Amino acid sequence: MFQSRMKTFRQKLSDAGVDVALITDEDNVYYLTGYYDYLHMEFGRPTVLIVSREGRSLLITPTIDLVAAQAHAHVDAIAAWNDGMGDEWRTELPKAVQKASCVAIEPNHMPPIVQAYVSQLVGTDRLTSATPILADMRMIKSAPELQLARHAGQVANAMMAAGRDAIGHGVAEYEVALATSHAGTRKAAELLAAHYDDADMSPNTHFLQIMASGPDITKTHHRASTRVMAKGEPVFLCFCGMTNFHRFKLGFDRTFWIDDIADRTQADVYEVAVASQKAALEMIRPGVTAQDVHAAYAEVIQDAGHEYPFRCGRATGFSFLEHPQLVTGDTTVLQPGMVLAVDGSVSVETFRAQVGDSLIVTDTGYELLTDHPKVVADVIL
Repeated sequence: MFQSRMKTFRQKLSDAGVDVALITDEDNVYYLTGYYDYLHMEFGRPTVLIVSREGRSLLITPTIDLVAAQAHAHVDAIAAWNDGMGDEWRTELPKAVQKASCVAIEPNHMPPIVQAYVSQLVGTDRLTSATPILADMRMIKSAPELQLARHAGQVANAMMAAGRDAIGHGVAEYEVALATSHAGTRKAAELLAAHYDDADMSPNTHFLQIMASGPDITKTHHRASTRVMAKGEPVFLCFCGMTNFHRFKLGFDRTFWIDDIADRTQADVYEVAVASQKAALEMIRPGVTAQDVHAAYAEVIQDAGHEYPFRCGRATGFSFLEHPQLVTGDTTVLQPGMVLAVDGSVSVETFRAQVGDSLIVTDTGYELLTDHPKVVADVIL
């Protein structure tokens, strides 16, 4: 799989007149080579993948991660560097680019320290972007990727079910987060054991649980806190960061209430959010543009008297945000094999409702990856 991707990438570099590409986005490094680390630039350690259209692929990675790179990276060579020794990660770059007429980088995903050094080596007239090439490659998922997507959906569903069961009067938010993490990890471990031969891939969920309750419900990306929930309050659960199975990401969220809806106006707002997602989902099929999906969703929200909304959704995969985005101005035509997260959402001054699911675009419509009730009666716990 990785060898095939590298071959395709080299051909696309050649078609674009690019001599060498310097890949620094960790998700793209994984997509092309199968190599990933958990430190990278957060610890000041650049990893750079050099791909020559006619030569070898070279992975520059810290010595501290060399053993992992040797085990997982599908590349022609590895150059390890150590902190404070020689020119560190810079050693291989000059000879990689010195004879290149055109060098592709990832302008928005290259660490500033690396980009500053590359700019010293290569004039701006010789630089181009590799981002459009990789975004286009990653847009349509392969059969193995679609299997990952379906398994990620199972992990997400397990987390949502556990979160729903944990919500209750007198329960602290963080207790819900513990329940979702436990359930997601158990389901991921089960799937890894049954379907994958990769003992190093961790089943553990990570990323702080996004959730909000009561008066905090309007805080879109609020993390689980020590706040204790009470009867009649709304509760929002989001797994857009935690659904990360075998590095494949999805979006998934729901709004609930505890025992009853204390403020009945919230139910009306919620119904608009559900209707807006329904309108978006009805648009999903090959041949429709990304902005058409957003327009259908936005029309429902605005017709109900609410403000123009943020994007309806986005493509996902090995990154949380991929191409296309379901937003005004994105004219990308939907195609079978795309994986999309599609939301319905409405915000008012004291309440916010959101429902979101992930899906695969099929030849005739879509296949849902996440599944949980949305009818008001079903989300009152």
